[in-house]
Amino acid sequence: MIGILIIAHAPLATALRECALHVFPDCADGVLALDVLPDDAPEDSLNLARQAMVALGTDEVLLLSDVFGATPCNVAQLLGDGNNTRLVAGANLPMLLRSICYRHESLQALAARAQAGGTQGVMPVGSTAPQNQTGQRHAPSHRDHQQ
Repeated sequence: MIGILIIAHAPLATALRECALHVFPDCADGVLALDVLPDDAPEDSLNLARQAMVALGTDEVLLLSDVFGATPCNVAQLLGDGNNTRLVAGANLPMLLRSICYRHESLQALAARAQAGGTQGVMPVGSTAPQNQTGQRHAPSHRDHQQ
């Protein structure tokens, strides 16, 4: 099975992992979290991330990070080799749950499933069922500002 390492701003990584364990309590060994604190040096976070990768004990690792271009994502990029790791930024709970469900697939397929799960988990919700939502409606006199 492919290991999953979440690297995100504190306390998001741990919170995502704990939510996932609530749904899939048996996945604890295959999903680890690294919270990057505001004052942590990137080199220290990188060393902790390398230790977490070893602790996963798998040949392949899916890396999930919260914000592209931020320190956690930059650390994850330094871990990646493109062969045994894949990185997907924008981590959210639907992404993580989808990733856990498909850990048996190839790393490339798992990264694609993670991205799909993350994007499909974001939707507008109103007072009626989601399938009946058509988006925000404006009053006829309302004009959007355009540049």
